[in-house]
Amino acid sequence: MNPDPADAPFALLLTHDVDRPYKTYQSLYYGLTGKGTASRRYHLSTLRPGVNPYWQFGNLMALEDDLGVRSAFYFLTEQSLFEDRPVREWFTMEGWQLYAGRYDLRTDDRVRNVVHRLDDGGWEVGLHGSYETCRDRERLRAEKNLVEAVLGDEIVGGRQHYLNLEIPQTWEYYRDIGLSYDASLGSSHSYEFDDGYGVVRPFDDEFVVFPLTAMEQAFPDPGRDYERARSAVDGMLEEAAENRAVASVLFHPRHFAPRDFPNYWRLYEHLVREALNAGAWVGPPGDFYEAADLAEPGSEWE
Repeated sequence: MNPDPADAPFALLLTHDVDRPYKTYQSLYYGLTGKGTASRRYHLSTLRPGVNPYWQFGNLMALEDDLGVRSAFYFLTEQSLFEDRPVREWFTMEGWQLYAGRYDLRTDDRVRNVVHRLDDGGWEVGLHGSYETCRDRERLRAEKNLVEAVLGDEIVGGRQHYLNLEIPQTWEYYRDIGLSYDASLGSSHSYEFDDGYGVVRPFDDEFVVFPLTAMEQAFPDPGRDYERARSAVDGMLEEAAENRAVASVLFHPRHFAPRDFPNYWRLYEHLVREALNAGAWVGPPGDFYEAADLAEPGSEWE
């Protein structure tokens, strides 16, 4: 059970952006370009029907349940490369990166069922605003409405895809469509408190921004040097405790696939255990927003 935020030495907010729960073209790409015969064979083997190492929801929920914590999962409503985008983008790396291998929250019953399992189990479900919504309030509103329609309840916050922000425009959109927080401010390459130790209140009202302290890929690769990655995590937590910070981390669910991303599972478990051992408040941003009374400006966490 979490301590009262007033008594916690720091807070650790746990988040997961649901980008690609299915391993699709990546299997072929890594199978043809990977280093080593064993690696190539493995990736090609994941092309088989019914094989999908990126589907880690059950394992991740079980891990967090064992640790006694909850987190936030942000769901994406993205356009399809071949159905919604111009033909010229079919032949670009950016087109494949942004729009290929996606899921459709409107029709994918497996993903929709996960949304309900998460909600029923006490996890936060939020919005992962698609790439272009940082400049399109009505599309952002439509995506929020879709997540809420699937969930059957209101959501309170989310994060932009690829951390794509127009400041302060995107935050104005978030506030206008009824969200209480955004978790997009930050870098995919840093695991430091580049945007401060507390929450950001851009409009001096109830809307807050939780800066992203670290994305999993910013840490040293735990598959190559686990001890170095663990040391980086420990240093981040020590800095959080020294400054009574609100630390926010992002681990994509696919990074819990052990053969595709070795030791990220182990690193995440270490991160959460160490924060709990230090007495931190650990959980999803929406719960922290409520527990720390962030709707009222002047919080001690600013």
